[in-house]
Amino acid sequence: MGLSRDEILAMLRSGAAEFVDLKLVDLPGTWHHITLPASEFRPEAFTEGIPFDGSSLRGFREIEESDMIMLPDPATAFRDPFNEHPTISVTCDVFDPAMQRFSRDPRRVAQAAEAHLKATGIGDAAYFGPELEFFVFDEVRYLVNPEESFFAIGSDESHWGAGDVGAPNLQHRIRSKSGYAPTPPTDQHQDLRSAMVLALKSCGLEVERHHHEVATAGQGEIGIRYDRLTASADHVMLYKYVVKNVARRSGRIATFMPKPLFGDNGSGMHTHQSISKGGTPLFYDRKGYGSLSETALHYIAGILSHAPALVGLTNATTNSYRRLVPGYEAPVNLVFAKGNRSAAIRVPITSQSPKAVRIEFRTPDATGNPYLSFAAMLMAGIDGVRRRLDPTVNGFGPVDKNIYHLTPEEAAGIQAVPGSLGEALEALEGDHEFLLEDGVFTEDLIRSWIDYKRREELHPINMRPTPMEFHMYLDI
Repeated sequence: MGLSRDEILAMLRSGAAEFVDLKLVDLPGTWHHITLPASEFRPEAFTEGIPFDGSSLRGFREIEESDMIMLPDPATAFRDPFNEHPTISVTCDVFDPAMQRFSRDPRRVAQAAEAHLKATGIGDAAYFGPELEFFVFDEVRYLVNPEESFFAIGSDESHWGAGDVGAPNLQHRIRSKSGYAPTPPTDQHQDLRSAMVLALKSCGLEVERHHHEVATAGQGEIGIRYDRLTASADHVMLYKYVVKNVARRSGRIATFMPKPLFGDNGSGMHTHQSISKGGTPLFYDRKGYGSLSETALHYIAGILSHAPALVGLTNATTNSYRRLVPGYEAPVNLVFAKGNRSAAIRVPITSQSPKAVRIEFRTPDATGNPYLSFAAMLMAGIDGVRRRLDPTVNGFGPVDKNIYHLTPEEAAGIQAVPGSLGEALEALEGDHEFLLEDGVFTEDLIRSWIDYKRREELHPINMRPTPMEFHMYLDI
């Protein structure tokens, strides 16, 4: 992934690429794009930028101040495999007309977080390795009207389709919570995930593995290589783009909704993290718990201390909190432990190599804006390091038992993440000073994020009755 300016311009001159597709990420975390024919993309675009309407992107500008500039970043360039005509895709940074960085540009926040790490002297590189889970369904139907609402999911893998008639029903169905890594024919998406892998590799991403995940109805995961913070956020955007487009080409739909199915495992984005300085890993200490250094423990304490506020960014939808409930390996408990998937922070113990020692924050999902999510995690970790917080004395563990099997006495004092988006936004509203250090986040951005989520997502959902409410309350 990534080309030089000269390589891009040479491809446009030679006809190897006929279009340049310029991508922008809005505040909630969705890609938008504007496409230029090769004849209209000039070298000055890399220094002077290209104008666009900022009032049409969510969370950016009002209509009276809509003129903005996008500046292509060649490091993000890839040949788009989903366009009929040869196209180079490039992600852009956002500036105002005076060529000052736009404070609400999510990529600016990620880049500023990396710069802040260097400025503290703690480290000079933050590495993030997200594990994105997703579902691939054969059909999704839904309706939201004042007088009726429903959703219906169809999947050839689902256990609820075992009695379907019509087309040949070849069975090999996956029972609820029984989908982890079966072989074909039970795993019906082997070739589809392989096609996704090949598309990701053609775009320049390093892919390590893929497999079916625990839930029925086509839950999968494709493992990509970790990278520095901003680059990893770029990779998340590309990952979602590729997975959705390959699924659509196959006549299916991919979704990163955390909890589309009741009673089965949801989809998260477990996020592995470490920092280094001068090429030396800072999280490693052979004698420490889980081979963790004091710096790593301070970092863990920072994340767990600020976790109620963090999830307002990392678990950014009402559906996120359908997943964050006890059970189903849901990482709701604010503790850390070695190899323990019931803890919010797991310390992987698969390798003792200093470079492999890391922490895994298991609570996030892919509905958050990855630039904001990763930046917020790093800022929380830095705050823990600077304040020398100790997770072992702050009630955060370690807990080397299945938390869901603890006695009430053993579980007493273990904190949990907020139970709803509303509670998470309240926590973020009350605890975000750590995000404002060095101007990484701004008060304006935090306020815009909270207001948008409450106005456009939380309130509309809270005001609507659901089919389950009719089931429970119609005859009261």
